[in-house]
Amino acid sequence: MITPMRVFVLIFNARTENEGIHTIRVGDRNKILMFESEDDATRFSLLLEAQDFPAPTPEPIDAEEIKEFCESAGYEWEIVPENSPLIEKVPELNVEETDWQPDAPKEDTDQHTRSNPQPEEPELSDSELDNIRRKLEGLL
Repeated sequence: MITPMRVFVLIFNARTENEGIHTIRVGDRNKILMFESEDDATRFSLLLEAQDFPAPTPEPIDAEEIKEFCESAGYEWEIVPENSPLIEKVPELNVEETDWQPDAPKEDTDQHTRSNPQPEEPELSDSELDNIRRKLEGLL
């Protein structure tokens, strides 16, 4: 018997009627990141929050369930190995509209989803973002 592989995904509004899964945009496709380590998922969550995303919650889930969900939704997926360099995967741009509305009818949400993305300019300068990244990397 094969033991299911547990991974961690980032969920917005976890355990509510309005929860959504974090995806990154790759070309015209969405990708769900599956973290092997809860600590890495938490650190990535903090990196997202530092870029003004809503705060996601790392949630454990069976990797096969996520793969099946991705196939049904037309999403891609990627397993992020433990202690992988996370900074490379932090998105530079946020989208304004999502498939879910965190506190509906809010129009200014900042999450990647399968809706048509409308990138917005980051509010922080590149040097400010680099400074935040260095501080966060120091926590690793």
